[in-house]
Amino acid sequence: MKVKVQVQIESNNSAEPVIEEIFDLTRDELTPETLGLTLDEAKTLLANLQAKFAESQTIEYVKNHRQCLHCGKTRATKDHHELVFRTLFGKLRLESPRFYTCDCQPQQQKSESPLAACLPDRTAPELKYLQTQWVALMPYGVTVKRLEDILPIDQNVATLHRHVLAAGERVDNELGDEQPMFAHGCIAEWESLPEPDPPLVVGIDGGYVHARDGDNRKAGWFEVIVGKSMTADGDKKCFAFVADYNSKPKRRLYETLCSQGLQMNQTVTFLSDGGDTVRDLQFYMSPFSEHLLDWFHITMRITVIRQMAKGLPKLKWLKGVEDNLERVKWFLWHGNVFMALQVLDDIEGNLECLDDKQTTDKVRKFERTFGEFRTYIERNEGFIVNYRDRYFYGKAISTAFVESAVNQVISKRMVKKQQMRWTKKGAHLLLQVRTRVINDEWRDIFHRWYPKMHSTEKTLQLAA
Repeated sequence: MKVKVQVQIESNNSAEPVIEEIFDLTRDELTPETLGLTLDEAKTLLANLQAKFAESQTIEYVKNHRQCLHCGKTRATKDHHELVFRTLFGKLRLESPRFYTCDCQPQQQKSESPLAACLPDRTAPELKYLQTQWVALMPYGVTVKRLEDILPIDQNVATLHRHVLAAGERVDNELGDEQPMFAHGCIAEWESLPEPDPPLVVGIDGGYVHARDGDNRKAGWFEVIVGKSMTADGDKKCFAFVADYNSKPKRRLYETLCSQGLQMNQTVTFLSDGGDTVRDLQFYMSPFSEHLLDWFHITMRITVIRQMAKGLPKLKWLKGVEDNLERVKWFLWHGNVFMALQVLDDIEGNLECLDDKQTTDKVRKFERTFGEFRTYIERNEGFIVNYRDRYFYGKAISTAFVESAVNQVISKRMVKKQQMRWTKKGAHLLLQVRTRVINDEWRDIFHRWYPKMHSTEKTLQLAA
């Protein structure tokens, strides 16, 4: 069996359609392996079809732009050069003539290339979309292999790296100016607003990424802040940024909330771990906001200290430390910070009664960790509430849902089983792409950047 695939090209400038053969397929007998097209055959067919179609497109475009736009005079050809344009279905080498500019109008340049002016970026938007989306989800090397497996294209890591950084920077530059306060309006304006949706719950947490500074691949770690906003309907959106690199943290959080329909008369509950980096981020976003210390981080710290207490020597002054820590947890669960601090002061006083011989390395380590916990509770006293009552009424008390976001946004792509080290700029810009891919916003962003890409998809849907 032999099949020949032909394409019929109808041009606006030609009366007769042109028919050309683009693919020749032969099969001897039917087997599971020979039924239909193989992947390599499909890739070849698509590449050939695109080459013919693109050739006809560019020839017609150049022909239509050879005449002067002002007087209609045919312009003389200065020279020809080859223009390379990369697409989803292969690299196109297009003939791009250069024409002399017409004398009917004053011109700064003596010649111009219409095709080069039409295609300033030598990569198709859909290819960029696919590259950046996949790089946001997979390592660079894996993305190169997967794209080459299914598409008739050659890729390299440097190109993907350049494209994703450019896309991340473009997204970053679209953010408005940073402001110390985003809550706006007055009470009268808020009362005139429509009835708001149920409260938004926002959790903010941090994670750490391997750092790289130039050729120094042992530059330690840097912190990445991750947040997730949830509506009552379960709609979730996340955001992320490098703490020491980003200059618009509040604007980023505000835009995320606005994308979920934030109104100034809507309640917003902010949950965080009480760290210095995230404490100020959540303020002045909404006049009807409440700020809570995350119960998960409180219990996690108490659990660590209780485990350390089990290894302390059995001394008179240390008797009952574990029971007292359980009391502290109970008081904090009910929002009684005053009594919790009283019990912590009693434990601290007992530790001070130990002499130098009794102060072992384990005791000193316990003292240091215990002191950090007491300071942590004291500094966040204003953000500790009655967690028991909130839990009883089904309100949020923990950022456990943000822990999954930290794992999804940072760990899976940058930490777990990943040996790559990151610059702050590279990590920050990749995170801007990754969060928007996770939020299912990346396609809409490309449609906004390249409107013709969206109109082409609509035309295809109507034809189908």
